[in-house]
Amino acid sequence: MNQIGAENQTSITIDDAMSESNELDSCYNCFQHFVANGFSKIDESSFEGDIIKTSFFSSLSRNPRISYRTKIVAIHKNSNTSQCWKIRAHSFAVYTKAVADTRRGDANIKYAWYGASKNEICETVMHGFSWRRHSISVSPAKHGLDSVLCSEVDGSGVGHLLLCRVILGKQEVAREDSRDQFHPSSMDFDSAVDDISSPTRYIIWNTHLNCNILPCYILSFEAPLCLSGLTEPKTIKPKTWITFGTLISILSPFLDHSQRASLEEQYTNYLEKKITRPQMIQRVRAIAGNQLLSAVVKLYTNKIN
Repeated sequence: MNQIGAENQTSITIDDAMSESNELDSCYNCFQHFVANGFSKIDESSFEGDIIKTSFFSSLSRNPRISYRTKIVAIHKNSNTSQCWKIRAHSFAVYTKAVADTRRGDANIKYAWYGASKNEICETVMHGFSWRRHSISVSPAKHGLDSVLCSEVDGSGVGHLLLCRVILGKQEVAREDSRDQFHPSSMDFDSAVDDISSPTRYIIWNTHLNCNILPCYILSFEAPLCLSGLTEPKTIKPKTWITFGTLISILSPFLDHSQRASLEEQYTNYLEKKITRPQMIQRVRAIAGNQLLSAVVKLYTNKIN
């Protein structure tokens, strides 16, 4: 792990690494918000509930530790009949036809997961996706783990994903320098992917956000400890600092090859500003696990003290 061998100056406090989410609202209040905005709870054992549940757990299968310890709390279906949502659904249908007419009859519609914080999910349910960003990155249905890692669990250990229908049309590979790009590179394309043959990310540009993505379901899941945070933040002194590079270097000998490779990938994404600091902290938790991270951080703290 040559990149992690070099000390990085960006540090976090031990308290940051060990702390739980500051979200204090209950799941009940969150579900009330979903219902108030036109999403109705469906039974997991129903036909559509079973399909969503099966798809979700199948998408987590490449990380059995997370899959086995994750529990679906609720599934809410978009049943909104407000004028605003009718307009959004109509826009989606219009764009579906327009893209199909342009792309030889195939609008290339897929289901995709979108993970975010509870507040962002609630804002999206109420107002649609934010226009302040250049693009939205969603995960193909079989790559739900990536969206789980992008979500932020609340104080009760529950995270939320949107399951959306997405108009992909003709896709192009996103350029490495596409961070500031907010529209397709030409009229020949409608969306972008990270890999044409085996995509793990669909990228919908700012110009298409609320026309080419239609939220259909909200899946709320109870995250394992490695996602929802550690349980003993008060035992760690908040002013002890550790760099991400040092933390990952200490963790590496205790991880298998795939876990080390995953950490290196996430660290690279962080250095390139593709993910935020809270997302980096959460992904270290998810990959390393609660017990190992807790033990390593305590060991480091005792050593420097």
